[in-house]
Amino acid sequence: MSRIPLSRIPLSRLSVAAAGAATAVLLTAVPAAAHTEVEADKAQALAENVTVSFHAEAESDTSGIKEVRVVLPEGIAPADVTYGKGPKGWKFSATDDGYSVKGAELKTGESAEYTVVVRQLPDAKEVPFKTLQTYGDGHVDRWIELDENGENPAPTLKLKAAAAGAKPVSPSPSVSESPAPPAVETEPAASPQAAGTEKDDEGGLSAGAWTGIGAGVLVAVAAVVLAVRRPGGTEQ
Repeated sequence: MSRIPLSRIPLSRLSVAAAGAATAVLLTAVPAAAHTEVEADKAQALAENVTVSFHAEAESDTSGIKEVRVVLPEGIAPADVTYGKGPKGWKFSATDDGYSVKGAELKTGESAEYTVVVRQLPDAKEVPFKTLQTYGDGHVDRWIELDENGENPAPTLKLKAAAAGAKPVSPSPSVSESPAPPAVETEPAASPQAAGTEKDDEGGLSAGAWTGIGAGVLVAVAAVVLAVRRPGGTEQ
């Protein structure tokens, strides 16, 4: 078998081969892109009432997505997020550090798409939304790395600078927080015993004592009258 010396191979063919090999190396070195993507209608720092859309691509060939859980970035509280729309029958619920959207398992290969409304975006250049994507068979895709060059980078929303004059709004109250009812001060009512022992201002005696004295006087007067009217009780 004869060998062709490299000196006889046209330079153009060598260049093409080298370029192809280099391209193959570069393609294998590029990290996997985030399969959960995020975008917003107002991707700007301190923007208010922003609709944020998520696209969680199905990665399993044997099971469908049944839940997407998100850990919110610093500056966005769970109470500041409300549900927009999503797969039919899926429900939104807040968690301690974010929220979850879940429901009946989707068809195998079907992506989960949903939206939420954020009260206000933080004053930052970008906000990552760490995402856990759970399938019906229990498998979980974890898109949580903050390094965009990582193997499982979190979907990250890049923001424009805040508009002139934009200011942070006051934080939303927690669902569990509620104002305490005002204290009601009451005075104890006087007891019947205390009312019955009140003193009369003039004689210093109680009303009961004066009643007894009056009854005694009436009895004495009646006795005198009866004695006078009795036959022989007096001489004419």
